[in-house]
Amino acid sequence: MMKRFFVILISCLWLAVPLSAQSNKLIRELESKRGALQKQIAESESILKDTKKDVGSQLNSLAALTGQIEERKRYILAINNDVEAIERELNSLERQLRALEKDLKDKKKKYEASVQYLYKNKSIEEKLMFIFSAKNLGQTYRRMRYVREYATYQRLQGEEILKKQEQIRKKKAERQQVKAAKESLLKEREGEKIKLEAQEKEKRTLVANLQKKQKGLQSEINKKRREANQLNDRIDKLIAEEIERARKRAQEEARREAAARKKAEGKESQSAGTGAAAKTNSKPLEAYTMSKADRELSGSFAANRGKLPMPISGAYIITSHYGQYAVEGLRNVKLDNKGIDIQGKPGAQARAIFDGKVAAVFQLNGLFNVLIRHGNYISVYCNLSSASVKIGDTVKTKQSIGQVFSDGTDNGRTVLHFQLRREKEKLNPEPWLNR
Repeated sequence: MMKRFFVILISCLWLAVPLSAQSNKLIRELESKRGALQKQIAESESILKDTKKDVGSQLNSLAALTGQIEERKRYILAINNDVEAIERELNSLERQLRALEKDLKDKKKKYEASVQYLYKNKSIEEKLMFIFSAKNLGQTYRRMRYVREYATYQRLQGEEILKKQEQIRKKKAERQQVKAAKESLLKEREGEKIKLEAQEKEKRTLVANLQKKQKGLQSEINKKRREANQLNDRIDKLIAEEIERARKRAQEEARREAAARKKAEGKESQSAGTGAAAKTNSKPLEAYTMSKADRELSGSFAANRGKLPMPISGAYIITSHYGQYAVEGLRNVKLDNKGIDIQGKPGAQARAIFDGKVAAVFQLNGLFNVLIRHGNYISVYCNLSSASVKIGDTVKTKQSIGQVFSDGTDNGRTVLHFQLRREKEKLNPEPWLNR
């Protein structure tokens, strides 16, 4: 009877507590981070085109396919990391659940003991007899307080049990949610691996076809190298000219500041500060390479490393990386890229990666190229069919500066060649971009 009374009491209190759903914070965070990669994979798949028979198109298709494979591998790696994070979360939830269940068991024992005591001493008469059988007034007061406090204790014990049961219910629901997320991720990973294997098989077939055309392939590579050297020579020359202009601006600013200081000083202070002025002027003007505005813009640009937007709008694949490297699967085929090549969809726009000023706009082989200065950093956008900015224009982050050229003879292949410099120093753009 005692146990039945206990069960009924707990059940009534349990039904009085509203149930609320709780989604797992970790899963939301992981889904958010993975969402951008998932979108990139889906969009970049639409960029891949059927290959043609000529060597140039096949080589371009190999670059696009390699870029797609890299994106998929990056996505699978992200899934692996998320699975590990979820596994750690599951282990943590199991530990928390065991601790809660142990705590609940202890509280139930204490509560059951208090209910049994209450059942044995349930009548008001017994409580009154306990109070009034005291030997003196002080003991009477203490017994009254004990009865009141014991009742309060019993009520709080019941509430604690309810809270603990609710915590366990939520923890179990959370555990189930995390398990479901893990199972879903594992299925998705298997699907991505199947797609990756198919693409790698396609790549092997493409490489085998190119290996049969080694002579024509080498000729195509040499052609691309000559065009790249011509473009880089022109960019180097324009950057050197821009650096010289910036140096002259900085020198002129330094002269104006020096003149303003002298004018502000009185004749007495001019005489007293002759030695100090001579010491200041001993610094060569060539040391001034940037104006104050350029220095501030440089600092702001550097602070945004890894956060800069992609210089092309819409879906994209990086088809050629920075630096020297051999083409996988092909003998004696080496490329040297001073920037990166980004393939997008026809109609894609080149866009500024940061606030700055247009330093140069020039045409080469019928295509436009744009240089934008961001303090002592310079971003370079090549292979544009049109330019929507001119020298001296101030541009904002993500502002369109022209349309990327789409090659009608190669299935509308649309590739932006992008470079990043710190004055004359060539930088790898990828660590600067937010992918």
